[in-house]
Amino acid sequence: MTRILGIDPGSQRTGVGVIDVDDAGRCTFVHCEALVLLDAADFPARLGRLCEGLDALIDAWAPNEVAIETVFMDKNATSALKLGHARGAAIATVVRRQLSVHEYAPRLIKQSLVGGGAAEKAQVQHMVRLLLKLPDAKLQADAADALAVALTHAHMRATALRAGASVALLRRRR
Repeated sequence: MTRILGIDPGSQRTGVGVIDVDDAGRCTFVHCEALVLLDAADFPARLGRLCEGLDALIDAWAPNEVAIETVFMDKNATSALKLGHARGAAIATVVRRQLSVHEYAPRLIKQSLVGGGAAEKAQVQHMVRLLLKLPDAKLQADAADALAVALTHAHMRATALRAGASVALLRRRR
């Protein structure tokens, strides 16, 4: 059994999702939430809160591997820069805890779950619910995105294992 922590980084809210994957590749929901960072005093304090939240999650759920979404390029450079800072803080936190990090582009995540890289958020949320057999209760968007990242890693990992490749080959540059 492998436990995967998926992270959808954000400077205001960071989605986190935890799934278990058995040897046959079946995924089971464990936990998800959005770490709300907005009530911190300033941007550096938000990053600190993000690191503290991830540390607490790692302590509570003990993941074996981590999957994180890569930076989505937007027209607003300031937003992209803040997202990059949040992503960097998340990566530094999990690497400091000696967990392997696997990175996936938003387009690949959508393609992996829905079959098309331009899928709408609602379609991704629907597939997350189906794949993890979650009830129709409202799933917070950032948390659903984090579960989608974890599911993508589970699928990529299973494909690599079936092909006889090492999961380490799936690792992207940090």
